[in-house]
Amino acid sequence: MATPLDTLKTQLHMYGNINEIMNLPIYGHLAGQGSEWVATGFLLGGLYLLATRLISWHIPVAYLGTLFITAGLFHLADPAHYVTPLFHWFSGAAMIGAFFILTDPVSGPTTHKGKLIFAAGAGFITYLIRVFGGFPDGMAFATLLMNICVPLIDAYTQPKVFGKKGRLSDKNGGQA
Repeated sequence: MATPLDTLKTQLHMYGNINEIMNLPIYGHLAGQGSEWVATGFLLGGLYLLATRLISWHIPVAYLGTLFITAGLFHLADPAHYVTPLFHWFSGAAMIGAFFILTDPVSGPTTHKGKLIFAAGAGFITYLIRVFGGFPDGMAFATLLMNICVPLIDAYTQPKVFGKKGRLSDKNGGQA
């Protein structure tokens, strides 16, 4: 198998028990031999971007937080069939997505509230595709699907202009 996520998805259909699968030689301490070190490198690079204020904290925190909470709830419900949240963080494209892909200023939302909604949606979709979808990792699809939603997210999270009554009021500029 190519990646820890791919191996996990294939082996779950064969064995059906996480405990047996995690004892395979491909897995390291958290996610997979080599995979967890690459993810740690992306995490360190992302922390550097945060420290130098090249990216805001909203997208990485919301994405990784949503992925962690969703994976944690499923793992608590059935630990024999769902892996730990740290496995999801340190395998696949979670770290590179959180710090380098989703934070793209051109295709992402403009407001802080919009960034939180955007990243939370991407984290949730990533988990759904990883666990219930046909692909081992859902980062690319989650990014594309949430990028489609950016105009809608921006429309609902833009602050009102001072002096305006609402979004639809007075379209003619006050002229009758």
